[in-house]
Amino acid sequence: MATTYASEVSGVLDGTEPADKADGALQGGRLIRYRATITLASQGIGDVVVLAKPRIGQVFAGGRITSSVSLGTATVSIGPASSVAAYRADAVHTAVDVPTAFGKASAISSAAISSEENIILTVGTAALPAAGTLVVDLLYSKS
Repeated sequence: MATTYASEVSGVLDGTEPADKADGALQGGRLIRYRATITLASQGIGDVVVLAKPRIGQVFAGGRITSSVSLGTATVSIGPASSVAAYRADAVHTAVDVPTAFGKASAISSAAISSEENIILTVGTAALPAAGTLVVDLLYSKS
């Protein structure tokens, strides 16, 4: 049976000499959470909510979105200001009080942040509800 090593552990766990050290941001490092709590107040199409500003050297590890109400037909995207849907494509979120994971494979597998930039939520398609709470947790790893 064949054994394949993930990119992050090739040269670390495969017995290659000399063994390299695993990057702590990818294997065995710390997980950092940025919590953003948003009071829903009919934010309109194109409105932006600033969620966090992760530090240089951190690596996006995924996120979680939870809402106390259905967002109905409103869509939201999440990502850095330079690429607003890099972490979560513009999509509806109708689950109530159910934490829902998000994170595009391309964003999770990308390199560490090289310049600080705000991470934003952008409202699309329809306005957000007039009342309720939306919580976004952004997860990053670091050596």
